[in-house]
Amino acid sequence: MITTQNKEHLVEFAVFGEFTLADFKEFEELVLHEIKFSGPVNLLVDLRDMADFTVDVAWEEIRFSRQHAGDFKRIAVVTDSQWVAWSAWLEQLFVNADLTVFADEAEARRWLAEGEA
Repeated sequence: MITTQNKEHLVEFAVFGEFTLADFKEFEELVLHEIKFSGPVNLLVDLRDMADFTVDVAWEEIRFSRQHAGDFKRIAVVTDSQWVAWSAWLEQLFVNADLTVFADEAEARRWLAEGEA
């Protein structure tokens, strides 16, 4: 299950429990809409409460990232899991964005705001 929110040039989403393909498709629609009307966006990805993800999500995420490599400015991933942090760093191979992993959401938000200044 995910929750999403978008503000000017910022898309936020948080995952609770298992991250499914339907959740990822919802995220994709939100991001694509924002990109269409605002251009490249920042992402705030909160994965602290993610329990697991399905294999099809991993595949779709790679496909989407490669297809939209230039559509992101900054990506802040909030997690306390070393495995998720490592996976996020691998993501940098597929996008032309600054990607940073944070343990603290407030720090992530400050970093994203600095990119808009």
